[in-house]
Amino acid sequence: MKTLCLAGIGAAAALALTACGSGTDTNASSGSSPSAMPSSAPISAPMSSSASGVTTNDQVFGPACSQLPQGSAPGSLDSMGPQPVASAASTNPLLTKLVAAVKATNLVDTLNSQQAITVFAPADPAFNALGDAKFNELAANPNQLAPILQYHVVGKRYDAKGLEQAGTVTSLNTAGGPLKIEGSGENLTVNGAKILCGNIPTKNATVFVIDKVLTPGTNKN
Repeated sequence: MKTLCLAGIGAAAALALTACGSGTDTNASSGSSPSAMPSSAPISAPMSSSASGVTTNDQVFGPACSQLPQGSAPGSLDSMGPQPVASAASTNPLLTKLVAAVKATNLVDTLNSQQAITVFAPADPAFNALGDAKFNELAANPNQLAPILQYHVVGKRYDAKGLEQAGTVTSLNTAGGPLKIEGSGENLTVNGAKILCGNIPTKNATVFVIDKVLTPGTNKN
């Protein structure tokens, strides 16, 4: 994976989101990240388009969905659905590194307070690919990390079919350039990142767990 390029991202991009609110989620917890994606059969489901981008559990798809807890256990679809997105992510076993990054930038309350967004959430192995030194460096510099996280959030709620129809979407980090959607169905990609578990419903967001950390500025042309 390419080394993150932080050049060209202005402080205004960070202020645009942090001005909405800040805080930490006392319910958020970190944990050891899975070393690899599961080899079990993917969960597949019809992906009908919703004008609001809101999804249901039976529309969730992707090879990593089988790693989610079952029933009403923390991190399960039933558990995450009623929660705002940052709180829901804090219980998702695929996203412990992302949760740590969100907490480091004080964006928990900001994400939870949004009305309708789409979140492209890098799985733990995507952050692991950066190396511990790079991750720790970013976590210690919220002004650098915040624009990267903003590049993973779209200010409109999309389901998979809506993303496919849109073709390109704009993140909260507008300086980072558009996010290019390619492929269709379970082969959908975002700036080349594969969807490991998509159409995950939360109270205020539809979440797509992806296999790479998206790099702002790489898709401006």
